[in-house]
Order: sequence, then C-alpha cells, then structure tokens
Amino acid sequence: MQDNIKIGERIRKIREDLNMNREKFSEMIDISDVFLGQLERGERSLSVKTLIKIVNYTGFSSDFILFGIDESNDTISKINRILCKCSNNVLDYIYNLIHASYIFVKNSK
Repeated sequence: MQDNIKIGERIRKIREDLNMNREKFSEMIDISDVFLGQLERGERSLSVKTLIKIVNYTGFSSDFILFGIDESNDTISKINRILCKCSNNVLDYIYNLIHASYIFVKNSK
C-alpha cells in the first residue's frame, strides 16, 4: 500500500508539472479520471498497461514513476519530454529556432 501511495504521488506530480487537470491527463492516457484519482491517492495499483501509457505520453521513465529514481533530470531530458508531445510541424519550427540560435551564439564568440 505504501508503494501505491508513493507511485500515486509521483503520478500526481508529473500531471501537475504538465499543468494538466485530472480530466485532461486521464483523457490523454486513456483511463477514467476516477481511476486516475484512485491511482494518485494510492487506492489502486498501477497496471503495466497504464504505466506504459504514462511513460509514452509524458516521457518520464518507469524507474521514476515506480521507484522515484530520476537519472534523467538534466536539461536535455526536460526538453525531450516537451518534444515528445509536439507535432511534426511544431518540431520543425522548434528545430529551426534552436538551429538559428546555435548559429547566432557560435558566430558571436
């Protein structure tokens, strides 16, 4: 039960970090908002299927969700979490911004 509570706290933190309410987050990972609430409170156990949905949608590792191990808390991982949610058009736009910024900084040294 204690493990469920810790896992639920991490899921809630992930959802809040994404600035999503329970209804929107549950919709994105294809579970009911009631079930998400039960997970976040530690009342229900996380299935592998739901874990995979959360990992795929958020970009957070299963190690972090299950055990609190966050070896990917660096800037590149944070950026990657954002990029995982972008469409190809948005990714192209972001790439062009990053590339232009890189060239500008490189040439101004």
